[in-house]
Amino acid sequence: MVFARSFSCEHCGVEVSLDAPGTTHRNHCPSCLWSRHLDRNVPGDRKADCAGGMEPIAVTVRGEGRWVLIHRCTNCGRLRLNKTAGDDNVLLLMRLAALPLTMPFLPFAPEPDPEPNGHTPTRKPRARKAKT
Repeated sequence: MVFARSFSCEHCGVEVSLDAPGTTHRNHCPSCLWSRHLDRNVPGDRKADCAGGMEPIAVTVRGEGRWVLIHRCTNCGRLRLNKTAGDDNVLLLMRLAALPLTMPFLPFAPEPDPEPNGHTPTRKPRARKAKT
């Protein structure tokens, strides 16, 4: 049985070589970083029934500084980790890495609760202690 050595990205249409620097199982597009939900438990097993699009939602760093993509399936919602490859789009990787800084899960400063009349209270400055 002969396997193709490339695939066409179903998200952006780029023709992608399976040979990638830094990884043995190319399973995402180096241009848009999207993938397909093909593997169930082990990279390369191709046993998933879903076949949904896998959206790149974040990156994380493993031991020795290895960057890993976090994909979420647009069909079933399953999360998968995928090693980055040497030819991946660096600008998209940096954008994913910076995303938590632009949309934090916890606000940096709490929003004041509105008063019953609908107005937002203003903060009163603290009085400073006199130095002795």
